[in-house]
Amino acid sequence: MKEARGKVPKIALIGNPNSGKSTVFNQLTGLRQKTGNFPGVTVEVKEGRLRFPSGAEALLIDLPGTYSLHPTSSDEKIVTTVLTNPKDDFYPDALVYVADVTHLEKHLLLFTQLLDLGLPMLMALNMADTAAEAGIKVNTGKLAERFGVPVVSISGRTGENIQKLLLDLEKLLNGDGHHRRSTSAFYPLREVEKQVADAAQLNVATGSPYHALLLAHHHAWLPFLQKQERETLAAIVQTKDFQSLRVQVDETLDRFDRFTPIVRQTVSQPSVEPTTFTDRIDTILTHRWFGPLIFFGVMLLVFMAIFFGYDITGGWVESGIGVMIDAIGVGLRENWFTDLLTKGVLPGLQGILVFVPQIALLFLLITILEEVGYMARAVFIFDKTMRRFGMNGRSIVALIGGGACAVPAIMGTRTISNWKERLITVMVTPFISCSARIPVYLVLIPVALPHSSWWTKSLVFGGMYFFGLLAALGAAYTFKKLLRTSDPSYLALELPVYRMPHWKNVWLTVWEKVKAFISGAGKIILYISVVLWILGNTGPSGALENAEAQVKATATAEMSQDSLDDLVAAKRLEASFAGMVGKSIEPLIAPLGYDWKIGIALLSSFAAREVFNGTMYTIYSLESVGRVEEEEAANQRPFERYSRLRRQMRDDTFRDGRPVYTLATGISLLVFYALAMQCMSTLAVVRRETGSWKWPLFQFFFMSGLAYLCAWVAFTVLSR
Repeated sequence: MKEARGKVPKIALIGNPNSGKSTVFNQLTGLRQKTGNFPGVTVEVKEGRLRFPSGAEALLIDLPGTYSLHPTSSDEKIVTTVLTNPKDDFYPDALVYVADVTHLEKHLLLFTQLLDLGLPMLMALNMADTAAEAGIKVNTGKLAERFGVPVVSISGRTGENIQKLLLDLEKLLNGDGHHRRSTSAFYPLREVEKQVADAAQLNVATGSPYHALLLAHHHAWLPFLQKQERETLAAIVQTKDFQSLRVQVDETLDRFDRFTPIVRQTVSQPSVEPTTFTDRIDTILTHRWFGPLIFFGVMLLVFMAIFFGYDITGGWVESGIGVMIDAIGVGLRENWFTDLLTKGVLPGLQGILVFVPQIALLFLLITILEEVGYMARAVFIFDKTMRRFGMNGRSIVALIGGGACAVPAIMGTRTISNWKERLITVMVTPFISCSARIPVYLVLIPVALPHSSWWTKSLVFGGMYFFGLLAALGAAYTFKKLLRTSDPSYLALELPVYRMPHWKNVWLTVWEKVKAFISGAGKIILYISVVLWILGNTGPSGALENAEAQVKATATAEMSQDSLDDLVAAKRLEASFAGMVGKSIEPLIAPLGYDWKIGIALLSSFAAREVFNGTMYTIYSLESVGRVEEEEAANQRPFERYSRLRRQMRDDTFRDGRPVYTLATGISLLVFYALAMQCMSTLAVVRRETGSWKWPLFQFFFMSGLAYLCAWVAFTVLSR
């Protein structure tokens, strides 16, 4: 084995989507795995250590699911790029091809293309347990003989024959296993293909003739080709009048003609296939009318689980870190470092960990639905509708998940293979009103409509969610028209049979997603938290100290310590750099009906929307009152909460005596908070998912600009 010469061999796990490849990967690697991205793109790659019975190890790479080496999505392009570039970091020494034995014929197109590349390969016929239950029998010996590769029947769910797979794979790497010779092609090239392949082999370094043909097919986008190689291949294609798309279609049809008889000779199925359990369930779950209703019911349950789960677990996280902050504050001497630690770093850590329960819950529930087989049906049901807005069926999951929190919802868009559709989903999901907006709505709606009935306020509250959905769909339609991509958009989907989840796979997926959030987005959130603390707790030389001294100089004996501390905090915030920025932007926000106090609140809210309430408590010298009202909020009706803060806001006036908070100002603020990008956690995740700062910055300015424009329109119209 190559490991004996000092190099750990690389094995690529490859197969169609829904072949059970990820379950097999988890069986082979367990916790000895990590998740990252392919260089230069945001397509996910999983790597793990594989241990053979002999004790030797290999690196196992889980390539994205793909249907063909003629790719139509970013995921499929990665597979073609890796397998046609021997210098690629992920280029394998051998392949394990995972195929669903219950639908073997559908999985052989890619398999026969890989045969013609000439790499050592082993076929793993997955879902052997399901095949046995359905009465499907496979002659693996004859299948191996016809294709010239080792064939092992396995079950990724139960672990059946996984050890045999490892033994045969080790033999393959050692050269002891029987595998197809690269000189014997499964698909004989037609005359025009042979001419192009021969010319490509003469002018560009290639392997097999089929490898050369693939370079000719995809020379326009393969990233590893040098400029001269690309130009040479383009000239060959043009000279030979090579019609790539037509040739791909002919090749596909020819391959099916060749492997379909092999399947019929080696796989025996029940003579009369009865209506299966999956078929009976699908008559209801994919029904034209009942299907969408059932899906919204399921998503409502998912949303409620995340929402109420956060209420419980999020409180534990906040309380636990709050206790730690208090303990550290008491244990350390009072200085700037202690203040930074207890009011900047640790609250930033709190802002990271508070999302962990939501992320874990969302991915737990979504992974279970994926494992069961339901999510494929949801994608099928909504695909046509979502395409009208530049997205696809998988986008509906992100949009609904965004009602709880945009962070895990955006992370979940990795299941969308088309770059344009995924990007649009990522860009518009934050428009959906998340749980962080609820405290803001509960303060602003009663301030804007102080004399309205409870039902009117509830109607406005519900309207905010509908408004966010309309904004998301409108923005998606706009992006659909503006964004250009060469990736075709269509639904290639196999509906798997319903089965019980493989729990090991579920827990590993949840663990990977949580770990990725903490290590990726978490660092950015922490950095921004520290920057915001610095802005709110520092100012021009002596400014904060002077503000504090002025408050103490005018304090009366009747003033309580809490009231004095509240007033000091308010004046220090006003004198800080954050306060200065808030005052400096007052001319900019005046057309919206806002004063400098609202300006400071808007600035601090870019850390997280719910910070609005805490900032307003500080500005109005109610910090100690805020702590009490937050504790009491859980036992009060929604629009009765935060009463002291709302009263103080309604009594506030401009310098000329005009009230600050009118109906126009209140609605304007509601519109602004519904549309603006005010969540550094979301921006951090968008940065991680898109691989650059270009898209999160565009998202920030686009959403903030739209929020400003709509808020100005609302204020102008309602002020008349």
